[in-house]
Amino acid sequence: MKNQTKEFDFSRFAASYDDGTMGRASKRFYNLLLCVVEIEPGAKVLDVGCGTGTMLKKLAGKTDLDGYGTDLSEEMISEAREKCPQMSFTLASCDNLPFENQAFDCLISCMAFHHFSNRDGFAREAARITKAGGLLYIADPRFPWPVRKILNGFFKRIRIEAAFFTLQDIESHFVKYGFVGIGTATHGYAQVVKLQRKMDK
Repeated sequence: MKNQTKEFDFSRFAASYDDGTMGRASKRFYNLLLCVVEIEPGAKVLDVGCGTGTMLKKLAGKTDLDGYGTDLSEEMISEAREKCPQMSFTLASCDNLPFENQAFDCLISCMAFHHFSNRDGFAREAARITKAGGLLYIADPRFPWPVRKILNGFFKRIRIEAAFFTLQDIESHFVKYGFVGIGTATHGYAQVVKLQRKMDK
């Protein structure tokens, strides 16, 4: 369709991502997540939109975990597998995750949520595969309203699937699927929303 948006293709940046501009910009998000993420030793953790696997590697340096990652880019997945050979990485979209119900203790998404083409689909999948009482962390850019308006309008004009949100907007995507917001954190242009899947009745 003429007006259909397309997802940004990170494949050509995979080999140089970590040392490039995007990788350097991501470090603030990695550091903020490391400060707020709570993971029990041995927890099963999924990074949706894992890129080169950097965040999972950093988390594994903090505590022992059973790490998994998904991404839309074959090249990013290849980099992640090389970086974290003890973990499992799968090519998958955010709204069709190939895992069993209530499979994970913790889900993270770092610098990926603003690129997801189906955010409600991701929220629905997150609720399905996260254990009751499990945690979800969304780390994404934080911009004032005028900047968000300009950037979101630009993405719309060039028909790239991307949009930036406030902490409250991000949280609202997940509340209707059985999550409750339990905290936020910010550091400059980085923000993290911490959510917990409600216990089953």
